[in-house]
Amino acid sequence: MLFVVYTAKNTNFNTFLDAVENKTFDLRQNLIVNSDYKKPNKDIVIIAIDDASYEYILDKYGEWPLPRDVYAKIIDYLEAQHPKVIAFDLMFVKSIKSKTDADQALINSFKKYNNIYTAMNLDNQSVELRLPTELPEKLSVDVTNYSQDINFESLTFQNCRTILPELLKTTPNIGMINVSRADDGILRKMPIFLIYQGKYYPQLAFKVGMGIIKQEENYNPPEFIINKGSELLLNNRKIYIDNDGGAILNWYGPTGTYQQISMFRLIKAVEKNEKFNYNFKNKIIYFGTTASSLFDIKTVPVAKLYPGVEVQATYLNNMLDNSFISKIDKRITILLGIILAVITGYLVINVNSAIIVTLSFVSMYSLYISFTYFMMKYHNLWIGIVYPLILGFLVFVSAFVVKYIIKSRDFEQQYLLATTDGLTELYNHRYFQEQMKMQVEQAKRYEAPFSLIIIDIDYFKKFNDTFGHQAGDAVLRQVAQLLKQSVRATDIVCRYGGEEMSIILPNTPKDMSVVTAEKICKRVATKRFRLNNYQESNVTISLGVSTFPDDGETAAEIIEAADKRLYQSKNNGRNQVN
Repeated sequence: MLFVVYTAKNTNFNTFLDAVENKTFDLRQNLIVNSDYKKPNKDIVIIAIDDASYEYILDKYGEWPLPRDVYAKIIDYLEAQHPKVIAFDLMFVKSIKSKTDADQALINSFKKYNNIYTAMNLDNQSVELRLPTELPEKLSVDVTNYSQDINFESLTFQNCRTILPELLKTTPNIGMINVSRADDGILRKMPIFLIYQGKYYPQLAFKVGMGIIKQEENYNPPEFIINKGSELLLNNRKIYIDNDGGAILNWYGPTGTYQQISMFRLIKAVEKNEKFNYNFKNKIIYFGTTASSLFDIKTVPVAKLYPGVEVQATYLNNMLDNSFISKIDKRITILLGIILAVITGYLVINVNSAIIVTLSFVSMYSLYISFTYFMMKYHNLWIGIVYPLILGFLVFVSAFVVKYIIKSRDFEQQYLLATTDGLTELYNHRYFQEQMKMQVEQAKRYEAPFSLIIIDIDYFKKFNDTFGHQAGDAVLRQVAQLLKQSVRATDIVCRYGGEEMSIILPNTPKDMSVVTAEKICKRVATKRFRLNNYQESNVTISLGVSTFPDDGETAAEIIEAADKRLYQSKNNGRNQVN
């Protein structure tokens, strides 16, 4: 949850994750088009101004763009076969010098046929270059936007590059061809509407699509409604619009997916008035440039070089078969991530085998990624991958760390129980024996002395008989605490057995250990020990000191020496050190 909050607040990191998510979208789209699942609309055909056609036009007409009366002749030639639509992904800007008759021929074709569409472009060019033009009212559409998430700011323009003025007056079939590239330069979305001088203007492919829908479904709404769920409602269609106002395209394949005819072949047929070996009846015909030298090349998820006219064809194809991509709300994606993360955390904490947990984690998220792929493939849904994966990985690692800490603490607790005396909280006799052996080995290795003090509480049996065993236990606990307070942190205080205790003093010679023992002896003798809430009493101790290597070279010899001196202290009257 902290990660989610941080991501939501940190714009740069959020942008980075969105960029990675975009790459997962590209990967899924490539896998889908390679599976040959989606088929492009067979009725869409592209008349391509490819490299061969460009060369032919330059050789025959001596210039580009093509004289516009040639387009007029081509339109008449095609209209004789009754195509559904003819759309030009070309901008007929300005009149070409000395060719006003050619321009007029094209304009007359637009007057003659109502199924011809053409393009223009909006921009933010300075007024020093050109003054903004007021476009005819018939080109704009009414849009009501109920979504709180969509922001058309990036699709709002201050200027436009107009086409032939007479053409603007003649036909309403003019759409915009502005594109929406992501920060990485890849075109994944296309605008549906653009804003200019406070009015909405539709994209060319959207305009063409609405013309076909009107013709085939008798649907021509007076206004376009975007609902609260960011969906544009079109009869039985719902087109999801992303936050920046773009529709996410669903790709059908790399470049060349749609039927393409080189334009020079069509020009030759028109010039010779020959029958063309293709039937254009009821076809949706798009004219556009595919030659790289004409600079209308985009980078899209499924291809690095993709002609703009094929983008338009893909846009129209999505619209006709209602297959635009819908993006699942990021909050839902995060919720899915949290659910998977909770399952991950549960598995890590409760399953002992790290291999099984890791395999389960990989399998679960592989299934999730597969799920997002199939949802995009069969239901056109873009479900996020990056947020759930990162959240799951963080929980996976964190849960292992927590589990390790819990196990470490459990081990420490078990070790503590195994090495500690429950009554005095001192180390027990087993631990004492282990440490003695270790101290001998270290002392031999580094040629350093260490000392041992064995302590016995004087007359302890009599004390228990007089005051009771609970009072005896209280004295044992308090003496133990006093011993720990009277030595260094490196010294090891243990319960040797019964009322006997011991202190191992590393790197300590005989004289220093005797001084420590005498200090302890005096502190115990002068302290009043609380037996219960009402009674206090004094006790004394006897101490025996031995040192390695003076008193022996094995743990047993050092213990035996200290034990003998302890008995000397007891035999000599107790409350003393030997």
